[in-house]
Amino acid sequence: MVDPLNAWWAQQLVLCDWAFAPDPLDVEPPTAVARLTALGIHDRGELGWCLLEAFDGTRVDPARLLAALELTALAGASGWLPVERARAWALRLADEITARHADLDAWLEALLHARSAEGWVRGDDGFWEACEALSRLEHEGEGVTWNLVSDWVARERHGQPLWPDAPGERAWRLRAAFAPVLALPAVVQDWPDAATWLAEGWQIAGRDDLIRCLLWLAGQGHRQAWDLDATRLLQADAAARRAWREALPVPDAAYGCVMLAFLEQGEPLEWAAWDWLRLVDLSWAGACLGWLEASEAADFANHALELVQHRYSDWSALVRAYQRGRSLFEGHNCLKSLDRDWRLLLQSPVSPWRTSLQELAEPAERQAARRAMAEWRRSPRHWVLALASVREPELATRQGPPAPVAAERRNDALQYLSETLDLHPEEGAEALARYWLPAQAHHLNQLAADAAHGALPSAETAFGHPQPADLAARDALRQGCRYAATIHMAEKYAFYLQMAMDTEAFEPTALECFAEALRSTLCRFYPDARRLLEAWAQWDALLPEAEQPPLTAEIRWHLEDPGSPFHWLDWHSHEWHEPGPRPTLRRFTAMALVGPLNMPAWSEPQVESEREALSIREWVDDHYAITGRAELGEFVDFLLEAGDRQEYQINYAPYTLNEARLASEIAMLESGDCSEEDRHHLLRLRRVRDNEDGCNDVDLTAWDLAQAVDLAIAGRQLGWLEAEAFADVLERAHVLAGERYADWIAYARGLYAGFSFFMGETPERESFLAGMRQALAAWLTGAPPLGGPWASLDFPGARARHWAPMHVDTLPGDAQTLH
Repeated sequence: MVDPLNAWWAQQLVLCDWAFAPDPLDVEPPTAVARLTALGIHDRGELGWCLLEAFDGTRVDPARLLAALELTALAGASGWLPVERARAWALRLADEITARHADLDAWLEALLHARSAEGWVRGDDGFWEACEALSRLEHEGEGVTWNLVSDWVARERHGQPLWPDAPGERAWRLRAAFAPVLALPAVVQDWPDAATWLAEGWQIAGRDDLIRCLLWLAGQGHRQAWDLDATRLLQADAAARRAWREALPVPDAAYGCVMLAFLEQGEPLEWAAWDWLRLVDLSWAGACLGWLEASEAADFANHALELVQHRYSDWSALVRAYQRGRSLFEGHNCLKSLDRDWRLLLQSPVSPWRTSLQELAEPAERQAARRAMAEWRRSPRHWVLALASVREPELATRQGPPAPVAAERRNDALQYLSETLDLHPEEGAEALARYWLPAQAHHLNQLAADAAHGALPSAETAFGHPQPADLAARDALRQGCRYAATIHMAEKYAFYLQMAMDTEAFEPTALECFAEALRSTLCRFYPDARRLLEAWAQWDALLPEAEQPPLTAEIRWHLEDPGSPFHWLDWHSHEWHEPGPRPTLRRFTAMALVGPLNMPAWSEPQVESEREALSIREWVDDHYAITGRAELGEFVDFLLEAGDRQEYQINYAPYTLNEARLASEIAMLESGDCSEEDRHHLLRLRRVRDNEDGCNDVDLTAWDLAQAVDLAIAGRQLGWLEAEAFADVLERAHVLAGERYADWIAYARGLYAGFSFFMGETPERESFLAGMRQALAAWLTGAPPLGGPWASLDFPGARARHWAPMHVDTLPGDAQTLH
């Protein structure tokens, strides 16, 4: 039985100088490929454009339709198109031709007219003879008549799809922005020079480079920097915008002009399609080269489709956004050429974009793509990268397979760790545990809860009033009461960890363990990316860093951009463990007894490296003349059992009962030359006489307790106190504080009085006392919030007075925590 389409198709190919044959696809593949090359068609992308152009509605061109029929036959014969896809195109072409031309004569007349318009004269070639041969075929009954094929086409026009339409293939329609995908799977012949193009245009030399670039385009691309610029410029006046443009380096000047033009014209400041469509293009290149498996490339394409559908309602919105991005990248306004650049795809009746953008999604393929994107970022180091890239966006290019770190970067990382943290590779990776500060998160969460309930300490203290800005910062913490503050500490830790990784000088396995611990902790306190980023943005705004610009805009960008790596991390952790030990609330309270004598102890002290230990030993020796384990243990015991307070009770307290004797003693010492020891004694007698800083009225035990805890922490860092002995010191200090004082205010008075009374002679005394008063006010009031933790802690033995935070990020042992 005669196949109507094949017969009609073969008849039309006679006009292309083909010999009439029953099957138009019956051509040897090498011959068909050679003919395609001779016609200027070197890959399937060019073929797709030719087929689209044949249906250009702006002008009816019979010659172009005829040429498309020939190309379709050659593509089917060469294997470029599956037979059924080639027949689908031939059927669509037949439908177009027969619908426009009532019969064969009308069709031939149209072709002859088109040839004449191009300057063709009958007799110049064999086209006229071909027309006559075609007429004979129809009239002599060797083929099919025009009416027969016209009726058959009308019945069959809704047959095979023109574009890949099987499950998992529809996402490739996005690639039509660069060249239509006619058939799958991708092969080298689809893009013969893809490797050269990737190397020259993208500096991509292989599979790993390509995957990193694909993840970068999905997760950040060019759009992040442009978005952040636009956000800042929207809030700037004309003068500030002009100053911004003038400050740009010369290569970016054109970009700045386009950005400002978009602002002035009220153009939507959105261009993510520039990244996401190129994501599809590079995925196709990888598939053509064999660098990506077909399923891998499809996952990236479906990921791009999901992102595009999240942001854009239709094809028009997509291409306009792409054109805006292209404008910024190329430095001139490409919106002016939008219609010319995109008309075929948006208007052609056979465009792969005739299907609604929102109808391309296939649930199974979308889920597969989501799993694949999470799998690429499965390793814990991707959490570190994501967090650190907010401070240093360049790190986003490292997603995917690990890449060697450049020597310059390694040196920069070493310098950063040395100068900023005093951390050195010889200390070992375990030294990073010291930068994990769980007690700080507890403190912030507690202040936020108290602030929300109006339960913060009074701003008035016996030591002064905090600065208004510090009080305002403390009171504003109520805005963070719904968000765990872990991220405030954890993101800095992640940056330090990334720097350690970049040095390539620490044990990689240990760093990987820290990264896994970081992930498990954040997964515990934040159920998803949105919650983490909202918390981070809130706490970043509440606790800005004095010497660093705020990160709030960058964090908000990650919150709002659907491609941000945060939304595609692995949010499952098998077991919760932290990068450093988490002290109990009782131990943290005991360590806080050190007060302003030292920096707040936001974590359990660890045995330090020899480098760190050297400076600690020097401090212990200089201040206390202690040179070893036994001496330190004995002196800590002395401080807890007697301490400086005993000296006051024995040598000075009796004078408070006999003013005459006190005056006589002072007069005698003042009348003669004093040794250094006598001079110190005289200074203290005067302080007793004047009851300076209440030394005669308050219990000075706090001074001994603060020193004891301070020395115990140093001893633990030196390894002079074992964990059990350190715990014993903290417990004894905790109990003694509860026995001697009612609250932190009384403890602060005792600490200040002891600090003042036992201070040696120095011209800086008033400066030291002023600094201590200021610090004590900060510790008591929580202003500034990180000044010290007394404001968030119940005093040892005192009745609980704090409100329970709304989440679980508090220290163990907090009976008020809601779990």
